[in-house]
Amino acid sequence: MPVVLLLGVLAFAVLRPRGLPEAVAAVPAAVLVVALGLVSPHRAWEQTRTLLPVVVFLALVLMLAYLCAKEGLFEAVGAAVARRCGGSPRRLLAGVFAVACAVTAVLSLDATAVLLTPVVLATASRAGARARPHVYATAHLANSASLLLPVSNLTNLLAFTASGLTFTRFAALMALPWLAAIAVEYVVFRRFFRADLAEPVSVVPARVGPVPVPPGPAGPVAARTPGGAPGDGPGPAAAPPAVPRFTVVVVALTLAGFAVASPAGVDPAWAALGGVLVLGVRALARRHVTPRELVGAAAPLFCLFVLALGIVVQGVVTGAPATGLGRLLPDGDSLPALLGVAALAAVLANLVNNLPAVLALLPLAAPGGPAPVLAVLIGVNLGPNLTYVGSLATLLWRRILHRHGVEVELGRFTVLGLLTVPAAVAASTVALWGAVRLIGA
Repeated sequence: MPVVLLLGVLAFAVLRPRGLPEAVAAVPAAVLVVALGLVSPHRAWEQTRTLLPVVVFLALVLMLAYLCAKEGLFEAVGAAVARRCGGSPRRLLAGVFAVACAVTAVLSLDATAVLLTPVVLATASRAGARARPHVYATAHLANSASLLLPVSNLTNLLAFTASGLTFTRFAALMALPWLAAIAVEYVVFRRFFRADLAEPVSVVPARVGPVPVPPGPAGPVAARTPGGAPGDGPGPAAAPPAVPRFTVVVVALTLAGFAVASPAGVDPAWAALGGVLVLGVRALARRHVTPRELVGAAAPLFCLFVLALGIVVQGVVTGAPATGLGRLLPDGDSLPALLGVAALAAVLANLVNNLPAVLALLPLAAPGGPAPVLAVLIGVNLGPNLTYVGSLATLLWRRILHRHGVEVELGRFTVLGLLTVPAAVAASTVALWGAVRLIGA
């Protein structure tokens, strides 16, 4: 029964009939799980209390990313990449990789999938390059480049809590796996899209087109048009948007706060709250945002979906399927064991989505120490690049492209995933094993 409810919730989240939020299905399913006695009220409350700090942290990071978008950070970065590409699609791809990796690591994968993707699409159009390799890069890197920091992904926040590591130790252990995944992605992208990247570029003055700035992962889109729209024609060159230095400083200080807070025994969410308050008060005073927009940026319905999903998954974890997973999960932190854990996590992420997969696997992996927990993270973060349904971020990415009249080719996406996912999972897991031996967990 819990498995059926879980699959029903996930199907609703993927299809979102009539645009209804995911919580519409998840909350009744969670209530039903408790009402049927599959999860006791006490266990449901404990699960909610465990997830609540993680979800609050997620909401704050989403607000921070939204405020950065409203201040024009993504537009300025897109314009800078277009200027530096020098008419070369290959250099533009390298620039997109660099920006997407940084945005994903610091502002979360949702910022890359939802906020950066339309900027990259417009930048490629204005530069005269084929957009396909560059927008596919934002989808893949939203997942692959989210390994580095606890704030990069909701799955990271869950693994960070289960691992018992400090913020800086987590980042140190995941730095090599992060670099390995990005390197694999870049090598495969250069070869897979060689025809698109070899085409000569007709240089057009770079002006960033409409940039959707949604208030959250599933919220409505409000378009900003700082310098024209695709299809306007070249027109006169617009002045490139200036980098909002104050915003960059606040984000840098917030990131430093994450690193300092964890070893000091302070919840990193306080650092995130500080960054949101500084940028939020400034934006409200300048009337760049409204209080309603800020609340929407926190994606409250998506956060409710995560809490309810945790209760549904708890019903699955306490049943027979969890026993089967426990038998499949290798023990220890040897290289073969970590490879097995990462592979199982990657497969499960593509079967039931990465969020339920990490919720189900972390309780089983945590007794083995930080290394198996981080191996689970590698699997659930890199694995979803194989299918559309593996990650909610990929589904969001598809919706953003659809709004811009760009349809994703299932065959091409799947073939690209087959070329990148196994290699990236293997390379990152080997790098994790080496980092654990070098640094110690």
